[in-house]
Amino acid sequence: MKKIFLSLMGVLILTMACEKGGELVEIPSDIIENIDEQDIALDPQIKNDPLPPTEYKFTRNGISTVFYSGQTARLKMAGELYLAFSNSSKTEADLLAMFNEGIGFKDDSLNTSGKNIGSKVAASSYASSTVKPQIQAFITRVVNDVFPYYNNDASEGVAGKYTDPGGRTVHIDGKGFEMNQIFTKSLIGALVADQIINGYLWRGKLDAGSNIADNDNLVFSYTSPGASQNNVTQMEHYWDEGFGYLYGEDNPYSPKVSNGVLLAKYLGKGDLPGLDKEIYNAFKLGRAAIVAREYELKDKQAKIIKEGLSKVIGFRAATYLRSSAINIENKLWANVFHALSEGYGLILSLQFTMKEDGKPYFDNTEVNKMLSDLEKGNGFWSRTATELNAMADKIDQVTGLNTTGI
Repeated sequence: MKKIFLSLMGVLILTMACEKGGELVEIPSDIIENIDEQDIALDPQIKNDPLPPTEYKFTRNGISTVFYSGQTARLKMAGELYLAFSNSSKTEADLLAMFNEGIGFKDDSLNTSGKNIGSKVAASSYASSTVKPQIQAFITRVVNDVFPYYNNDASEGVAGKYTDPGGRTVHIDGKGFEMNQIFTKSLIGALVADQIINGYLWRGKLDAGSNIADNDNLVFSYTSPGASQNNVTQMEHYWDEGFGYLYGEDNPYSPKVSNGVLLAKYLGKGDLPGLDKEIYNAFKLGRAAIVAREYELKDKQAKIIKEGLSKVIGFRAATYLRSSAINIENKLWANVFHALSEGYGLILSLQFTMKEDGKPYFDNTEVNKMLSDLEKGNGFWSRTATELNAMADKIDQVTGLNTTGI
């Protein structure tokens, strides 16, 4: 590998290339420009890094080395499961088959994909073994405690349908839990964040075994679509799979995300301006760093991604608590049940986040204490604006975010 260091306007600029069998494979030219040349607001931790390539596009011998079909399949499965949680004709066996076996979907390509969500939920070594049963229990709860009473009139302690004067209708259990929202928002952390933060972008996975040596020596472990033989290293593919859990339903050549029902949807809402671009740039630069065998640069980009995605979860968890508090004061209870169900799932997701020190915002015990507090008495019916704002304040304090007045 060749490293050429040039000085431009007093700033160090890095040019990287790697050789494969006499063929020089260049990192895209954008990477040699200095990040200070960009007229954009930048996080101080990424200033002075090389610019990332313009797109998440990496090829070898003219063939793309990027693929993550399994991640796309699971994101689509989550979307169909979300809809199935509102289909009162579904049985518990139906939903469990979709979740654990990856069958029963309208999209037949999902049924034959060989993938499922259940095996990837809270699957990292950092995750508590209590989480998957906790999420799977939401399936039992919607089938037994919501579906039989789907069109009955709900009231405190009584499951059924509840409609606000403003028009929102929710289908809830006796505690006011809108199970489709709780289930889906829990997967934001237990599936997507856990797989990215504690899985594919974890240094212990990227650098495991002989991965560094294999990446250095272009030992290929995977065959990308269109290739006739292995053409992707283990480290490259792991990084791409992490990328796929976020961008699997969106255009990989754009920082704009919004599709699906999981983390990409909420990153795309722009609650934290510029974060979507920062994360996309870090994914691109980290992948380019792997190709160039610049592992410290790769690790730096992984940290940016992990901390950035964690902020999305922390921000949304707190804001849903605050919006629920406002709706309690306005006596819009369908809105309360909807927003607080979203908040409940995102609070569960907080244990899969990562702060600068490498620890989650809240651990499993702390998360379950908050969830227990939300479920006390008659659940959401019993909550007050004061306690919800206090819980949001606690999340803000830990995350360093400010969601007051939002």
